[in-house]
Amino acid sequence: MKPRLNPTAAAPDAYKAMVALETYIKASGLESSLIELVKMRASQINGCAFCLDMHSKDARAHGETEQRLYLLDAWRESPVYSDRERAALAWTEALTLIAQTHAPDTDYEMLKQQFTEAEQVKLTLLIGTINIWNRLAIGFRLIHPAAPAAHAKAS
Repeated sequence: MKPRLNPTAAAPDAYKAMVALETYIKASGLESSLIELVKMRASQINGCAFCLDMHSKDARAHGETEQRLYLLDAWRESPVYSDRERAALAWTEALTLIAQTHAPDTDYEMLKQQFTEAEQVKLTLLIGTINIWNRLAIGFRLIHPAAPAAHAKAS
């Protein structure tokens, strides 16, 4: 795979606007662990290797466990996530797959039970933002840093 273009260099003002939104989200009062789980889940759904690589590292740096990262794709079947995280992950899936889900009332009811109205808006901005980053990374074929695979050396 070969990168198509560098979006940061091609449109620096757009990149600055995205960074400003990212800065707002980080200071929004949402828990950093929740922010990273949402970024990971949306990136899993979208199949964004660049963002998965980045946010798995960020999540670990914020104290996230390997177990919770490995189980994230099956969060509904695992007891390691709080009710608040479950509501956020359901909302993440609903909005990331908006054309299919149309943000169902059941997911919104879960959200309302765990998040204030202001937090609902902030979480929705977070979900929208990671989806934009995913589209930039996937659309322009950004490549994450990679070390040579250990199993490739053994072959």
